[in-house]
Amino acid sequence: MKDFETQNVGTWSTYGAHQLARDIELPELDGWVWDVPEAGPGIEVFGDVKGLRVLDLGSGLGRHAARMAALGATVTAVDSSPTQHQRAAARYPDTPGLRLLCADAVAHLRDTGPYDLIYSVSGVPFTDPRRLLPALANGLRPGGRFVFSALHTNSDGAAPSASVVARPEILRLPGTTEEHSVYMWVLTPQLWEDLLVEHDLILDSVTAINAPQPDNALSYRLYMARRPERVRSRPRTTAPPPPNTALGVGVIVHGPDGVLLGRHRPGTYELAGGSVEPGETFAEAAVRELAEEAGLQTDPGHVQVLGTLLDRVGDVVRLTVPVLVTRWSGVPHEREETIGAWRFWPLDALPQPLFVPSGQCLTAWNPALPLDHPAASFQPYSSAGCA
Repeated sequence: MKDFETQNVGTWSTYGAHQLARDIELPELDGWVWDVPEAGPGIEVFGDVKGLRVLDLGSGLGRHAARMAALGATVTAVDSSPTQHQRAAARYPDTPGLRLLCADAVAHLRDTGPYDLIYSVSGVPFTDPRRLLPALANGLRPGGRFVFSALHTNSDGAAPSASVVARPEILRLPGTTEEHSVYMWVLTPQLWEDLLVEHDLILDSVTAINAPQPDNALSYRLYMARRPERVRSRPRTTAPPPPNTALGVGVIVHGPDGVLLGRHRPGTYELAGGSVEPGETFAEAAVRELAEEAGLQTDPGHVQVLGTLLDRVGDVVRLTVPVLVTRWSGVPHEREETIGAWRFWPLDALPQPLFVPSGQCLTAWNPALPLDHPAASFQPYSSAGCA
């Protein structure tokens, strides 16, 4: 967590402690309030949420999350402030469909399963979007929605920033004149759209939410975005490979929680695997690479070679052999500096961007997966393999 964000947690903890001391009971929400009472759209923007897995980012007192749970959604409400979390936990100790967490949003998104809907009532601008959005994009199920409100113009009339930088804003403690600074990413709609697109999200609409008083410049924007249905891959370099790396294996480890993928230093997600060393069989190479990269143990008898993938990048011909590991032991963990964050991802919510050969291997194994990548010629060794 960055310095500005750490300061924000401290300020919001001061705010939460102040509200706990005041012990004022706010009413439940009958509808929905984004930021400005009696302004902006209501809860109808979400449509039918019954049965959806939903995340509330920066949930504060928890009233919006409780309202969402009352509509039949399964809601996880995350707030990084211990006192704000304490307020919510005291108010909603046992609400059906509602789970309250005190956690960093990015850490939670990296460790949890995918959500159908992620929303935030003014919470997003308190976290650096360059840190939040990569985790958020992969925390959404393909086709899932991201809906958030963000400050556009503050009550003093200060316009949004034209660059992705945090700026101080004032947080006043209710019932007092005491003011504290918080740091917010108050960005133009074009900047928000650029950031969303950069992280493979599609912006569908932007709605202005303005204060109803003519002498009040306060204004917010409601952003409605979504993750595409299909998982994209990132293009490879056309630079020739070293002589011994034109032939490689891609190791598919599939279990009850999905398929094993690690995050490579450039930001791509990929299977364990790598080059076949002289004298190795494909199965032996898979056993070695899986142990070296992810710390899992298997033996060649539990490796099924699925076939060969042949493609071309510029003038370079590449041959990749997808293999399926049917039995293994151990817990995946980081073994090399260049690739880590190993975890099992559900097949209906794979992260992006995928390393092209990994996407090709997964498609060869399971052609029904919604993966976009350059085509490769696949020659299967058997009809078995898709789990």
